[in-house]
Amino acid sequence: MNHRRDVLTKVTGRAIYANDIQMQDMVFCKVVRSTIASGRIVSIDCSQAEKVPGVVKVFTAKDIPGIPNQPCDRPVICGGRVRYIGDAVALVAAETREQAEEAVKLVKVEYEELPANFDPMHALDEDAPQIHDSGNVICKWKTQRGDVEAAFQQCDHIMERDYVTSRVQHVCIETEAAVAYRDPNTSEMIVRCPVNSPFVIRKTVAETLGLPQTRVRVILATIGASFGGKNYDIAMASSRAALVASILNRPCKVWLTREESIMEGTKRHPIHAHYKVGFNRDGMLQAMQVRLVLDGGAYKSKTFPVTTRMAIEAAGPYIVPNIDTISTSVYTNNVYSDALRGFGSPQVDFCSESLMDEIAKELDMDPVELRKKNMLYEGCTSTTGQHMTNVTLDKCYEALDEHAKIAQRRERIAAYNASHNSTKKGLGIAFLHRGESFGAAGQGIDTASGMIAVQPDGSVTVASSIAEVGQGGPNMLISVVHETLGVERDKIRVSPVDTGFLTDAGPTVATRGTVFSGGAVWKACLSVREKLAGYAEKHLGTKDVVFANETVTDAANPDNSVPLLTVITDAFNNSDHLNSLGYFAAPPFNYDRNTGVGDAYWSWVYGAAAAEVTVDLKTGAVSVDDYFAVHDVGHAMDKEEVVGQIRGGVAMGIGYALTEEVDMKDGRIRNLNLENYIVPTALDVPDQIHAIALEYPSEIGPLGAKGLGEPATCNVAPAIINAIDNACGKRVRELPADLERIVLGHSMKK
Repeated sequence: MNHRRDVLTKVTGRAIYANDIQMQDMVFCKVVRSTIASGRIVSIDCSQAEKVPGVVKVFTAKDIPGIPNQPCDRPVICGGRVRYIGDAVALVAAETREQAEEAVKLVKVEYEELPANFDPMHALDEDAPQIHDSGNVICKWKTQRGDVEAAFQQCDHIMERDYVTSRVQHVCIETEAAVAYRDPNTSEMIVRCPVNSPFVIRKTVAETLGLPQTRVRVILATIGASFGGKNYDIAMASSRAALVASILNRPCKVWLTREESIMEGTKRHPIHAHYKVGFNRDGMLQAMQVRLVLDGGAYKSKTFPVTTRMAIEAAGPYIVPNIDTISTSVYTNNVYSDALRGFGSPQVDFCSESLMDEIAKELDMDPVELRKKNMLYEGCTSTTGQHMTNVTLDKCYEALDEHAKIAQRRERIAAYNASHNSTKKGLGIAFLHRGESFGAAGQGIDTASGMIAVQPDGSVTVASSIAEVGQGGPNMLISVVHETLGVERDKIRVSPVDTGFLTDAGPTVATRGTVFSGGAVWKACLSVREKLAGYAEKHLGTKDVVFANETVTDAANPDNSVPLLTVITDAFNNSDHLNSLGYFAAPPFNYDRNTGVGDAYWSWVYGAAAAEVTVDLKTGAVSVDDYFAVHDVGHAMDKEEVVGQIRGGVAMGIGYALTEEVDMKDGRIRNLNLENYIVPTALDVPDQIHAIALEYPSEIGPLGAKGLGEPATCNVAPAIINAIDNACGKRVRELPADLERIVLGHSMKK
């Protein structure tokens, strides 16, 4: 079996997380936070806080030797302006955490309060308060192809619908933490933290301290989950810890309580979506106009790529000849938004898959048949005008039907409903397609690098800065080496992540880890394999060989083989090296950013899901009784890991569908703990989540692999929402589908 190397230390409690790190002479840092949503800082009085026993120093923005932030990014410490409740206005360093917490309460900040806006739908009004000098538009993205208005005139049916999604918290078990200290030998600033983008953190810390990036080292601590959150949030924790450590010349720890994490931490973008769709009586889609408004909150973060992905994927995995989508993200004085397991896909997947069910009901058509009429297929042209290849959506539905037995399940549900009055069952379907990695609309280059070194004893060292955020990244790299070079797994070692000694594998986000970091190591393996094949030729008489089970074998004659170690020894005896740096980069895209037409992503992944639910008609309570999730993963490096990924993604999707919502009023979060921010427990997920992994190899990914981390969550909510409507006829268009929205049919939130 392919056991993960990190399992034993985690389940026995021996893994060292950032908050576990203890150092001699370490100080603790806590943040003084803005109590208003919009205003200027008039004065900060630290005198009473400085009198608290154990307090070493109170820091303000003037203590930052470098820059507090890039324009429109969240400041490490706000200098003159605060933009949301929770913004950092000062830091307190003390001998103990308790002393720092006491002192924070005594820092007096005088503000000149300014007008604030909390409604993204009014952010672009003429009289709307300006959140940043650049205006309230973070970015706007289009997908415009064909002639929508002319097509509408020819359609048999026109439907318009509005959908709203909720602001959602990452809710990692581990809250944000970082420890920073100066290396006494090299004077480098060392930061130990849990992060999905170690080189991004290095850059931010270096900017804060005014240092070259080579004077900052980020060492990855064990991560207690990320889901996209261990990025900018950790950049703030790390920069604050490094600032204190640099000025005091003492180690410093920053650790956020759950309440602080929810107050300050990034959230999934809530959106308002208006869909206008034209279709004919036979169910064929003809035209779609989509207007999306994203609440980016007070700072931009990764809103740009989220906005662009929504514009590209808004129509779902369907062929729409005429499309007019405008996706607009705006600043508000709310807590700021960022990527959360999906980079924008879960929001528009909820919209487009809900819309398909609503069209089917309008036409009195089977929602599955409607989807099959319009879904992408091999060789078709997508909404953006991309020629689609390696399309496996049809195969995903076939597998779903095979396992869920849709027709028989509907009959059983109908029989149940006929004999029950107070509860009703329903079945919901949702399809999925999702562009892999950053795509044409992403910011910056999309690359990764990784190194391998074969040792004289036949073992292999892998050097990669991929972050282990729970997905099994290092184990995936071991599988790549094992399957490419035939080296036994227990002889392969993956290096710890330390930016001082590794090349950049890019951020572990956007479901790019396997394809990019795995792809880089795969290319390094291929280079070494080619060299080893040359040495094997002297033994086998051919370079057409297979590497497996510590043996190099003639591909045409299995009886003709040589031990892998013999070939490796030959290389070293010839003073040759078996080291290689692999580099994996996204290809150039033929894509017009002005219209959003062209090749949006270099590769797409597909899936299909079915949810069976029971709805209590009196209370509105929903039970997800059965769930089937099919995903084409290309090549499963570890099938148990794949199943775990899918099941975890479904659990998160259930929370998005039914319970999770950051409750805000006038910029203030009212559910700052998990007692009233409701995440699913073991009682809220089905006893068995049927995870079905298909393997239709990618033409690009390492060993044919495709990404899975984010797709596992993306289409869960619409499958459940469609099942609720199928059960009781209540179409929920605003997430989450809580008790009030199901019973009353509208939001009770104020």
